[in-house]
Amino acid sequence: MLTVILILLVAWAILAIVGFALEGLLWLAIIGVVLFVGTVIFGFIRRKASSSRA
Repeated sequence: MLTVILILLVAWAILAIVGFALEGLLWLAIIGVVLFVGTVIFGFIRRKASSSRA
């Protein structure tokens, strides 16, 4: 699960960088940042839940 989250984080970071690099694609940067933050929060919640069960 951690591998999937890391791959998603890298993908969203690349999406955001491309969006900021190309001015016409600012919307892509915003989507990339939102998805990056959402994935971080999701990963943090999943990790916290799995550590409390153990």
